[in-house]
Amino acid sequence: MFRKVSFLALVIVLALTAVGMGTPAAKAADPLKIGLLSDQTGALQQYGKELERGFLLGLEYMTEGKLEVAGRTIEVIIKDTANKPEVGASLARELVEKDGAEVLVGSPSSGVTLQLMQAAVDQDVILMAGPAASPAITSTGFNLNTFRACRNSAQDYMALSTVLKDLKLSKVIIFAADYEFGRSSAAAAEAAYKALGLEVLPSIFAPLETTDFTPYIQQILDSGADALQPIWAGDVVTMNKQFVELKVQDKLTIIQAMNSNPIMKAGATPDIVAAQPIGYIVYHYTLPKTEVNDALVKMHTEKYEGEFPDLFTECGFATAQALVKALEASEGDTTPEKLGAALEGLTWEGPRGTYTLRAADHQALMPMYIVRLTNIDDPEFKFYDLVAEIPTEQVTPMCALPEAFKDRCETMK
Repeated sequence: MFRKVSFLALVIVLALTAVGMGTPAAKAADPLKIGLLSDQTGALQQYGKELERGFLLGLEYMTEGKLEVAGRTIEVIIKDTANKPEVGASLARELVEKDGAEVLVGSPSSGVTLQLMQAAVDQDVILMAGPAASPAITSTGFNLNTFRACRNSAQDYMALSTVLKDLKLSKVIIFAADYEFGRSSAAAAEAAYKALGLEVLPSIFAPLETTDFTPYIQQILDSGADALQPIWAGDVVTMNKQFVELKVQDKLTIIQAMNSNPIMKAGATPDIVAAQPIGYIVYHYTLPKTEVNDALVKMHTEKYEGEFPDLFTECGFATAQALVKALEASEGDTTPEKLGAALEGLTWEGPRGTYTLRAADHQALMPMYIVRLTNIDDPEFKFYDLVAEIPTEQVTPMCALPEAFKDRCETMK
């Protein structure tokens, strides 16, 4: 049972002096420093805030406010990657080599996370990947040092495919941001929709910094598609407004990816709401009916003055849960050998229900949600009706690892 505790015990260190590794016995008595790579500036800063809050609350919840695991006090060092892969890689090295971080967490960006994965291997530490949704993180880009306690976009589109067959669509076109998240997610959507028997037209890609979507919208309208799948993590508000201005919603079914509450409120126009679009949502605080989600909502609203958990808060929270449970099992040993072994196959009860970190590819498996947008006016952001909670077994992606690791998938059969 969660009990109310203070966050004052949590030390968020933004700059530390270099520390020595010392002997194993001395290290076990030292604070356990976790490097959290987030986005506090740039296009993904809303997601960074959600990741940070969720992760810190998850640590608080799992340690009953003590912020201690296996006799080691937990310190979190937060750094801003600003959605820049090269900055993320540099900060990851700095966190380990100068700040003494023994575990890395992050980030909201798939492009940044792929760089963090290599840094984790180079620095011989565990990386807990955050909200970054590229399937490549736990498939084609897999490495043994990286684990993901959050869903990926392949699971999103598997969830959508369970309900799209009832919408009588025939031709889908995908419009996506031209970087790792957009391209890998477009491939995942295409695979899921083709499996339904839908014709998937060639995808259209645009730079993430796009502000004038007009030429791309014209291509969409000229494509002959009867449905549009946007995949975007940048300026969603501008994109949606331009969709409405050019009446895209009147000519195609828009398969929505519901976003963070303030983004939905700013970008979902009355025309979009009137269409009551169906789509997937990563997480919304009103959806899971679990004791852990109740605790998360209570903690969040108390700590952040009535603000509710948002899209990626659950991801940060679940990541902290998995990390603390694994550290308990490894007795505070953060080496990839011991901590990695504790993480592989880990099962725990989180905000959505039961989570499992699949041993073969280090991808978390969990239930998913399909919702219908009904309003953007509710003062508590109750914007959705639940269409379906898709059970884990229906949204379990295939294990697809590179040649060097394909035998790991074979052990699952």
